[in-house]
Amino acid sequence: MNTQYLIIGSGGHARVLLDTLRCLGLPVAACSDNNPDRVGQTVGGVPIIAETGLASGFPAQTTMLVNSVGGVKDMTPRRRVFEHFKSLGYRFATLVHPTAFVAADVLLEEGVQVMAGAMVITGARIGANTIINTRSSVDHDCVIGAHCHLAPGTTLSGTVTVGDGCLLGTGASIIQGIRIGERCVVGAGAAVVRDIPAGVTATGVPARIR
Repeated sequence: MNTQYLIIGSGGHARVLLDTLRCLGLPVAACSDNNPDRVGQTVGGVPIIAETGLASGFPAQTTMLVNSVGGVKDMTPRRRVFEHFKSLGYRFATLVHPTAFVAADVLLEEGVQVMAGAMVITGARIGANTIINTRSSVDHDCVIGAHCHLAPGTTLSGTVTVGDGCLLGTGASIIQGIRIGERCVVGAGAAVVRDIPAGVTATGVPARIR
């Protein structure tokens, strides 16, 4: 049986992912949403179905999921979606937009999304369910944890380590060798020049813990 693709969520990132899937020539059957007001509408011509009915119409054996749940301040909702559907036996698609560059030896784990114009350079490792968003740059030998979001225009120099569940805001810059702990938020436009411990928010130039 042919694999069908289903996007979890129906918001802005879902539309971007729909475009990416179409650029890759992959068939998108539907988007799902747990908001009843959205069910029955469409996104880019694709129907929105109730998330509760997903299992009956889209069996795990023939369905590849795409997680469009993002994160503005907290990556927990995205992680929960991934873990919930994994527990039901579903798989998540790993996507690389045709205009992105990913070096041949880069490791992309399940559900990673590398969006348009992004670059992931040699030796890097990207954890499961992480978004490398539009025109972000991950340089050599960086290690990015699971369930992270590198927002558009984020720049990581070489050998940066980012823990699980981090959000790096639009245009943030991280110099070489920096370590960022789990569940951190780095504000938009911040310049990180020192290590950041787990569970904090850092903003500004240079970035300071709030």
